[in-house]
Amino acid sequence: MDPKILIELTKFKMPFGKYKDRVICDLPSYYLEWFHGQGFPPGKLGMLLSTMYEIKINGLDYLLEPIKANRL
Repeated sequence: MDPKILIELTKFKMPFGKYKDRVICDLPSYYLEWFHGQGFPPGKLGMLLSTMYEIKINGLDYLLEPIKANRL
């Protein structure tokens, strides 16, 4: 996995929908689960959403904490 993806998860904002302008890493699990069931969008957004989904379902959120702390 490219470590730059973890940084992008803490900076890239959701471009549409109920959580528009919320950073991908701050999306609720149920929203990511919904995308998983419906299908992730194509391109970079889909890759980031599916990566965040995998991080959350595997309990790896702690990997993003140091990066999130540095973004403030």
